[in-house]
Amino acid sequence: MTRLLIVLLLTCLIAPAWISPRTPPVRPTGSIAAEPVKLSWETLRDVTFKKKWYAEESVYMLYPTFGPGVQKLSGKTVDITGYVLPVDLESNLYVLSAFPFSACFFCGGAGPESVVSLKFKKSGKKFKTDERRTFRGTLKLNADNIYEMNYILADAEMIEQ
Repeated sequence: MTRLLIVLLLTCLIAPAWISPRTPPVRPTGSIAAEPVKLSWETLRDVTFKKKWYAEESVYMLYPTFGPGVQKLSGKTVDITGYVLPVDLESNLYVLSAFPFSACFFCGGAGPESVVSLKFKKSGKKFKTDERRTFRGTLKLNADNIYEMNYILADAEMIEQ
């Protein structure tokens, strides 16, 4: 009986190869699936800020000039680890911070380069304040929209470490 089970198991594993030969997946011409870049908070510090007047809000705000190190990552798939901070739970708005809530940008303990806005691929997952998590997504640089963070992780998904 044991031999019969082993033969059946092996047949099930090998049979698909007989039915249809394995071929590698077809990728569009010129497309190479790159490994995500491990993005560090140190890399995101490659930015300088100048005060700029925004008449629509009647306020001076920090205007970023992104350095070459971070510019080359714009539009790339990246992985970054940090502390999750809820901004608006009902709207599923979160940021990822280099520091826990007690020392984050919003509390005056760090600069705007220490937070990344998370724009989730799929909404619905809830996170607790200061959960340390790693996320993968497309890095977007934002200099012009004052209602968004300077760094945005588009199509963000939590990944297991």
